[in-house]
Amino acid sequence: MLQPESSDDSINVLESLGVITKYKKMILMVTCAAALAALLFSLSLTKYYSATAKILPNQQNQSLLSAVSGQMGGGMSLAGGLLGGAGTSDLFAEMLKSDDIADAVVARFKLMEVYGKELRQDAYRELSKKVSIQTGKEGIISITVDDREPRRAAEMANALVEEVDRLSAKVNMAQAGQSREFLENRLTKAKADLADAEEKLKGFQARNKALNVPEQARTAIEGVAHLMAQLAAQEVQLATLRSHFTDWNPEVKNAKASIANLKVQIARLEGQGGGAVPSLGSVPPLGQEYVRLMREFKTQESIVGLLVNQYEMAKLSEANNVSTLQVIQAARVPERKSKPKRAQLVVVVACAGFLLSVIAAFVRERFAAMPAEEREKWRGLWAGDKISPATQKGE
Repeated sequence: MLQPESSDDSINVLESLGVITKYKKMILMVTCAAALAALLFSLSLTKYYSATAKILPNQQNQSLLSAVSGQMGGGMSLAGGLLGGAGTSDLFAEMLKSDDIADAVVARFKLMEVYGKELRQDAYRELSKKVSIQTGKEGIISITVDDREPRRAAEMANALVEEVDRLSAKVNMAQAGQSREFLENRLTKAKADLADAEEKLKGFQARNKALNVPEQARTAIEGVAHLMAQLAAQEVQLATLRSHFTDWNPEVKNAKASIANLKVQIARLEGQGGGAVPSLGSVPPLGQEYVRLMREFKTQESIVGLLVNQYEMAKLSEANNVSTLQVIQAARVPERKSKPKRAQLVVVVACAGFLLSVIAAFVRERFAAMPAEEREKWRGLWAGDKISPATQKGE
């Protein structure tokens, strides 16, 4: 038969409650003293106020440039700027931590005097402790500033927004200038190639007035020319990306994949990939020469058209000092302090005092229940005395 469970647990609980009841006055006094000390300490702490501004990287420029990028079969626009793609919020967050922005804020609000620092780098570090930057899933960046004066906290948060907007616009304009110069050189070469292709086509047509090219070949010429133009534009885009990023960058990888895909399509149209599009290899020799010249002319014509659009967008981006972010929420002067949180501090310290006093009560109770010899030995240890040989033998 099953034996009834022991009641030791119940006895232990009762004994514990008895100990707490016995030393309740001490526990209460320690807990109240800890809470009072925490309250007095919290009253001596400096009040801080928090102001928060929220921004979102501007998508307007990227949307305008996407219209041109769409003509290239997708991908990032050459003149789109590197501040409008994926990871823009993280880039802005890093810019907010830069010394350029910190220097502007320190000088604007005379923070070296406010923080009592002699070195500017020390003021930078103190400012970084007072500023919190968080990036949300939707790309919204929250900039929170803690300061002893509520108005200054709001003004500093808004100043950080202004400074990061100024810095990002400067970087964007510099990148647009580089893209504009690169596209200008590429466009000059493309125009020269177009003029050369046009002269060759005109000369061939003058020498061979009666030439019959199948309609399928004419259609294929247009298709190949369009793909060749996209291929050239993608190669220009890849060169632009490589001037800023490594080959491991996702944008560079996407550009490489687009180039490989276009080459496969072109090979199929030219009859090298066994695709469904009629092969150009079935055209008679004289017609093949005409097809090659016409394809070259159409290709260069399409390339020039795409590069002109990209070049104009690059000039527009370089000339206009457009804001690179949207202010979702401007920082307002806080009405209530954010820290210290006195109630929370008092509760935590009071709970800690209660637990420590309970532990002390059980230690005292255990000590009181020891035999006299053992108590004397512990007292000697606490007092730093050595245990005598006689005591050791008595054990």
